[in-house]
Amino acid sequence: MFYKRLTVFPHTLVCNNIVVNILRKMSNSEKFKVFISRSDMPESGVDILKKQCDLKVWDGPMPIPKADFLKSVQGVNGIYCCITDKIDKELLDAAGPELKVVATISVGYDHIDVKECKKRGIKIGYTPGVLTDATAELTLALLLCTSRRLPEATHEARTGGWVSWAPTWMTGPGLADATVGIVGFGRIGQAVAKRVKSFNTSQLLYFNRSERPEAKEIGASKVSFDELLSKSDFVICCAALAPETKEMFNRNAFKKMKNSAVFINTSRGGIVDQNALIEALQNGTIRAAGLDVTTPEPLPLDSPLFKLKNCVILPHIGSAAIQTRSNMSEMTANNILAGLNGTKLPAELD
Repeated sequence: MFYKRLTVFPHTLVCNNIVVNILRKMSNSEKFKVFISRSDMPESGVDILKKQCDLKVWDGPMPIPKADFLKSVQGVNGIYCCITDKIDKELLDAAGPELKVVATISVGYDHIDVKECKKRGIKIGYTPGVLTDATAELTLALLLCTSRRLPEATHEARTGGWVSWAPTWMTGPGLADATVGIVGFGRIGQAVAKRVKSFNTSQLLYFNRSERPEAKEIGASKVSFDELLSKSDFVICCAALAPETKEMFNRNAFKKMKNSAVFINTSRGGIVDQNALIEALQNGTIRAAGLDVTTPEPLPLDSPLFKLKNCVILPHIGSAAIQTRSNMSEMTANNILAGLNGTKLPAELD
């Protein structure tokens, strides 16, 4: 009745339009449309989006096939994705002009065509900072697991290889009095350095594009990439994947390392020439490697890396702490809502 009375009088036309707009916004059909590329995204973030958006969630086998992805994003306003989802020109074309924001539940964004998004005015959200501690913890765990040969020792204990205590059996290098080199000295690199320092290392070195003022307080010294490789007992890669870092750990890089060195990578698989790493491990060019990232992911079961006793491989679980993943999901959701409402994203890729 109220609506009919408003429309009877011409002088109330403006008020009538306002009411109609409000009614439209209140209608479920006018909610922002958001596609979520996985059904197992942490619920805390999904619940935030449910309050303001119509959600379409991929519930098939993971990850979503490209053909299904292209169909699913048609006409959406936002995309909630992860590192296994390729956000390229073809996908952006399929989504159409209504797409306002793409948010990934990751700190890495090499799966997103940043230039193409910017050209179309599509905002990009990611999750820096919230996974720093979890990834740094995992990096240290992988370093210790690799250097102290824990998987080998566990296998021997389970299969009868543990006959008695022996003075040189299952020995590996320790961190005390060692030189540790960290490639990439951003949030995660610095967090790793702080943790490594507590093991009474003799020297912390880092290689980064620019001088980091935080390094002085931590007690780390900036050196060239070659100097870091030649002096370090442990080389830890925390760098982002970019054109200038792609396969920076190649055959030449491994040759410059000590043959007693342990290499750890918790950044991106593409930073390493994997064939060169396999060769270095097989030939004794370096002592051992611990990898949370590989190329491709998942690593094929017939990969030579799985056959090497001096290589520890994890399935990309750097940020896999329960609360961390929940925080990442919430940040992703808030990035999407900000993008949809035309405001600055909490973590926006500039």
